Amino acid sequence: MNTTRNWTDVADKLAAVETANAEALDKVAELVLGVIRADALVFTAGAGHSLAAVAETFYRAGGLACVYPLYHRELLPLHGAQHSTKTERRGGLAEEVLAERAPGPDDVLVVFSTSGVNPYPVELAAGARARGAAVVAVTSRECVAAAPRRAASTLVEEASVVLDSLVIPGDASHPADAPRTAPLSTVVNAFLWNLVLAQVFDRGTAEGIDVPLWRSSNVEGGDEANAALLAKYTPRVPALH
Repeated sequence: MNTTRNWTDVADKLAAVETANAEALDKVAELVLGVIRADALVFTAGAGHSLAAVAETFYRAGGLACVYPLYHRELLPLHGAQHSTKTERRGGLAEEVLAERAPGPDDVLVVFSTSGVNPYPVELAAGARARGAAVVAVTSRECVAAAPRRAASTLVEEASVVLDSLVIPGDASHPADAPRTAPLSTVVNAFLWNLVLAQVFDRGTAEGIDVPLWRSSNVEGGDEANAALLAKYTPRVPALH
């Protein structure tokens, strides 16, 4: 069995994603730097398997500390797979979530949704924009164009900036001539987010900004390094408790 070709295909895909999003990545990095300068928060959200990307943004070794994950238990497939799909398609849930804590003008909301058409991510983006926050959509323009409309608009339409995962409808990538398995959205979402973090760190450091980044708690001095960040952000991000 030749697995080398499959890994090469993924590497080529990631390279194409980075090239296609060069300008957008620059804009997103600037938005995140603006949050850090303002001592504000980056809100992250998703539903279904896009919640894997939200987990990647939150309390992650090497990750940004000023992150507030917007979350509703019923959106996670582990708490009921079929129900999570129905929940993402339920209008009004986004406003319930935003009623508990919503981003403001100094904040940024990052929404991960490959299809970008279900009410929850679309209404979340619209609600954040109405409150003055910039919205970053991490989605697939091709998937959005192909998916059935379930909301008044799409995530692409509601976003201030779009990071395009270039994922094809259905998400699968293998076999190449008739994809049925090996979905790529989780891999690409994490890759795009880490490209943002790298730019934020490099540009922030060049400006003399202390970019708030978590250390691994499993390396020497990690807990001590994180103590100040926990003291600063836990009162504002309850999920850090």
